[in-house]
Amino acid sequence: MSSSSETRALFERPAVEVAPLLLGGILSRTSLQGTTSLRITEVEAYLGVGEDPGSHSFRGMTRSNSVMFGEPLHLYTYFTYGMHTCANVVCSPVGSASGILLRAGEIVEGSDLAHERRGQAVAMRDLARGPARLTKALGIPLSDGGADLAQPPYELRMPDQPAPYETSLRTGLGGPGGGPEFPWRFFIPGDPTVSPYKRHPKLLPFDPAGG
Repeated sequence: MSSSSETRALFERPAVEVAPLLLGGILSRTSLQGTTSLRITEVEAYLGVGEDPGSHSFRGMTRSNSVMFGEPLHLYTYFTYGMHTCANVVCSPVGSASGILLRAGEIVEGSDLAHERRGQAVAMRDLARGPARLTKALGIPLSDGGADLAQPPYELRMPDQPAPYETSLRTGLGGPGGGPEFPWRFFIPGDPTVSPYKRHPKLLPFDPAGG
């Protein structure tokens, strides 16, 4: 993308359309300690009210998910398992509430700082391999929810060319949101930083034959 206005216009589309285009893009965050950047290798798309039972916005707007209903190209953060922050990029026009979960990436700048946050013994491929690891490696706090990814301390650079990708069911989701109707996990095949798919223990096995 040649400008932030073109990038923002791209994110006015539904998350399922934008998600594969985000692969290979570079997300950076600058703090007092320095800049950390990652190449995005894995994402998941989530749609809006009444469309997607796996989405936080499925039942409508609340105080905690209101950012999803706001301007595209902003950051939607949430707390999970009582200890981890996850980050999403808001998509679609205001009021539509779709978003892209940042699931994994390769640290391409600021690896020393990412190691300070994640641990010196952590392998390079594992620094941001998983949504909670990604936010910790980049230093994204829960309080950054609502931040504009086209403004400091963030920068999002889309890839010059779309990356090759594969799809799967979304990982770790039980119920209909994790089922075959929603093959909305997008990842760069063969990339070592992509996290392994994990089927929710309560998700019924998928029979491609429909039996």
